Amino acid sequence: MHQSGAGLTMRLGFVLYGNLGMLSGGFLYDRILVEHCRRRGHAVEEFSLPWRPYGWGLAHNFSPVLTRRLADAPWNLMLQDELAHPSLFRLNRRLRRRGAPPLVAVVHHLRCREERPAWQNLLYRLVERRYLASVDGFIFNSMDTRRSVEALLPAPKPFVVAPPGGDRFASYPDEAEIAARTRAAASLRLLFLANVMPRKGLHALVRALAALSHEKWELEVVGSLTVEPGYTRAVRRQVEAAGLAGRVHFRGPRYGCDVAACLASSHLLTVPSSLEGFGIVYLEAMGFGLPVIASRHGGARELVVHGENGFLVAPGDLEALITHLDLLLKDRQKLLDMSLASRRHFARHPTWAESAGRAVRFLEQFPQAP
Repeated sequence: MHQSGAGLTMRLGFVLYGNLGMLSGGFLYDRILVEHCRRRGHAVEEFSLPWRPYGWGLAHNFSPVLTRRLADAPWNLMLQDELAHPSLFRLNRRLRRRGAPPLVAVVHHLRCREERPAWQNLLYRLVERRYLASVDGFIFNSMDTRRSVEALLPAPKPFVVAPPGGDRFASYPDEAEIAARTRAAASLRLLFLANVMPRKGLHALVRALAALSHEKWELEVVGSLTVEPGYTRAVRRQVEAAGLAGRVHFRGPRYGCDVAACLASSHLLTVPSSLEGFGIVYLEAMGFGLPVIASRHGGARELVVHGENGFLVAPGDLEALITHLDLLLKDRQKLLDMSLASRRHFARHPTWAESAGRAVRFLEQFPQAP
């Protein structure tokens, strides 16, 4: 290592499934964290693991080639996206015996908290707990994620809570523009901005929309349609069967300025996930003056003030989802009040520079291998 303006320059490895360019809030978080590390003068090497079904990932723990590659890497500190825990829960202990550098997990949410049969989550919890115990520290995206991890560990470990920012876009509408957009539209433009997968709750949203008597709405579905193709096909059939094909539009993934354009032209974000560790998309939508309908389960409670800048819905509570949609479709003044409240909440939230800076300072102060 050598001296720099930030102190000691670190050599970091970042172990993750897939790559930093992939499309999700978690990968966006990882990508911005890496960018800020590099801006501080630190070297970061991305170490990509193939994204396979859960059981295949477990086999990585017994790979001598993978163990050797990670143990011999010239890093002072190893970051790991917790999403890759199936491949690392036992391997980390082998790395420790071979003198690997300290391990810091970046935790977005725990798989064992997702909505599925209890027996499956019991198995996931066993693996995930072993993984969490195998690392030396944590970067959490929310207080909710911190609490969920600490509930599985016998003793606390060093951590930092660095919530995502929402300010990655070049410009945002002001309150006058938000008010004009809200008052002018004859039809309400709803936005589902997420990869199409069961946890994100698009099927529940379609059921709720099918139950509404109000017809002046359109739904834009923006996100990958290929993460779980079978689920996407099922939702498309659901839309057709409900007679909503003319009002539900599957747009596929969008990036950068195209995402900003989608947000700027919408009135309401509806992503009723079963779980979000934080929900970056909720915060980004608030920057454009969109009220948010979000999951009550997870970190969205740290963003959404129920009834003020959005609504929190328990997973599976179809009646509540219908009620909130119906209210905002019929009461344009309520929609405007919530839109302005969202924009004001966004303005008070930490920026990416502030949050990522906090995470990088935590890493700089973390004990490192020579």
